[in-house]
Amino acid sequence: MAKASREYVYGTNPAFEILRAKRRTVYGACLNQSARDKPRMQKLVKLLEQHAVPMEWVEKGRLIQLSKSTEHQGVVLKTSLYPYTPKEDLFENRRLLLLDNIEDPHNVGAVLRSAEVFGFRGVCLPTRGVPEVYPSVVKVSAGATEFMQIARDASANQYARKAQEAGYQIAALDMNGNTTLNTVQAAAPEKLLLVIGGEDKSVGQFILNMADHIIGIPQFGRVNSLNASVAAGIAMHALGGD
Repeated sequence: MAKASREYVYGTNPAFEILRAKRRTVYGACLNQSARDKPRMQKLVKLLEQHAVPMEWVEKGRLIQLSKSTEHQGVVLKTSLYPYTPKEDLFENRRLLLLDNIEDPHNVGAVLRSAEVFGFRGVCLPTRGVPEVYPSVVKVSAGATEFMQIARDASANQYARKAQEAGYQIAALDMNGNTTLNTVQAAAPEKLLLVIGGEDKSVGQFILNMADHIIGIPQFGRVNSLNASVAAGIAMHALGGD
């Protein structure tokens, strides 16, 4: 079955960011009739008019039908698919992020939102074991995806090998890691690939074996582990920067 060439992206922030980033074609917008007078909706309408995007005012049920979600916030855009970046182009960034075995789209979106903020704008998404940049991921990222270089054309191991060949140090987050964020921060690697694993399946052994740093985040509570996106945010805050 051929893959669709268009998709329905939903949410207020994603709509604004897609229009501002100008990386996708926007074919049309469906807007909630009952939100017509809200100031943020009026602001979005002006932006849609500036971009000559056809608009249709619809009931909430139609928005749920198009987005397959109740989280649409009164806005659904019909757009071209997410514009991925070839992995070779990522190596212009000093800081890269690799997601390994993170299967929950909500976690992926949350990680990407933090990544954009902390300067990890080059992201390696493996072709297996991690969701694509689905509309649900765009929504949770608050549209941050639209300003990032995200590749999805290799396995996690292939990304790590390519990054190492390109001169990146590899730092992997792992519950059993014996290196601290402060140590890596003090080493100040010029080029760094940070690898984040999932909560059920962590970073793969192949990458752990080749990592320059295996980082553990000290925990003092009774719950046995941090959520993947929270751990990622802590690490990116410590190690980030363009």
